[in-house]
Amino acid sequence: MSARDWIEKDFYRELGVSSDASADEIKKSYRKLARELHPDANPGDAKAEARFKAVSEAYGVLSDAAKRKQYDEARRLFAGGGGFPGSGGFGSGGFDVNDLFGRAAQNAGGGGLGDLLGGLFNRRGGGAAAGAGTRPRRGEDVETDVRIDFTEAVKGATVPLRLSSPAACTTCNGSGAKPGTTPHTCATCSGSGLVTRSQGAFAFSEPCRDCRGTGRIIDDPCPECGGDGVSTRTRTLTVRIPSGVDDGQRIRLAGQGEPGRNGGPSGDLFVRVHVNPHSVFGRQGNDLTLKAAMTFDELALGTTLTVPTLDGKVTLKVPAGTASGRVLRARGKGIAKRDGTAGDLLITLEVAVPNNLSSEARKALEAYAEVTRDHDPRGELNALLEGR
Repeated sequence: MSARDWIEKDFYRELGVSSDASADEIKKSYRKLARELHPDANPGDAKAEARFKAVSEAYGVLSDAAKRKQYDEARRLFAGGGGFPGSGGFGSGGFDVNDLFGRAAQNAGGGGLGDLLGGLFNRRGGGAAAGAGTRPRRGEDVETDVRIDFTEAVKGATVPLRLSSPAACTTCNGSGAKPGTTPHTCATCSGSGLVTRSQGAFAFSEPCRDCRGTGRIIDDPCPECGGDGVSTRTRTLTVRIPSGVDDGQRIRLAGQGEPGRNGGPSGDLFVRVHVNPHSVFGRQGNDLTLKAAMTFDELALGTTLTVPTLDGKVTLKVPAGTASGRVLRARGKGIAKRDGTAGDLLITLEVAVPNNLSSEARKALEAYAEVTRDHDPRGELNALLEGR
């Protein structure tokens, strides 16, 4: 994409946010739009797919703090009809190089047009840019989400992931040229992607208009990707979820993101894991938790308790006189750690009070209450109430 293409696009409008939106607001809006416009949710809808690409492109710029700053500086530089060098599409009137340099110095901190536009395209301005137009560029990182069950998060799992994202065009193998043809070096910029112009004592560089800053000319563009070398395609990856993964944790798959340009390495794919809650078990770090309902006599007289684990069961002794709310620990029955050890299973004992009592049970409880009338479990509270 050329500098003019980038500056003419309103990435904030694509994402439906204001130009002063926070990073979290931008991310939230992108995720909402990506879910709505995803090709999987709109099969055969060309308009939705085009919007999905535009939204992804906008997020790729605005989610990167450095690129967003450069994008904002460039838009301020050419705002108000100043025009893009040699272009009539940005406003009326001619192109005043002195005015341009004055605004560049004011808005871009004195770095000059070459430095500013060079930053937009990950290359330096001036003479140092020789060959920069065709240098390898790393692809963008991609993020997606996957949902798994609680047991899978604890024990680990291998899950298929269907992903629609930009990837190297399979028709032209990423060259951008129609199969059977080859791009050739741009004669205007000699492959650098930049042209240098002089104005008095000053010189500045700008992206070459003939090759759009790529350093290459494609006479016959690939019919699949239109010469970009990248197309959106659906692929299925097998993702290994490690044991003990937390809800919201990200897993990095190196080299599975967007393809690089000019032979550069691909970006990474980050898979954010969402874990469904379990009907019985909870989690505290590497420990599993559960609640066990107990009767009063079990806690008062003591008993043995058998509870489930994720891979079987365990039996524990409940001592006589155990208070409700006490936590018993079954060591090694929690989540396995990477060093080979495991967390524990924490069992919270809670008295279960019956909703209805039979006449026999009521009489037995009343007799018990009469026998234990001298025992006051709220002695300290009553003392405070009586002012003692």
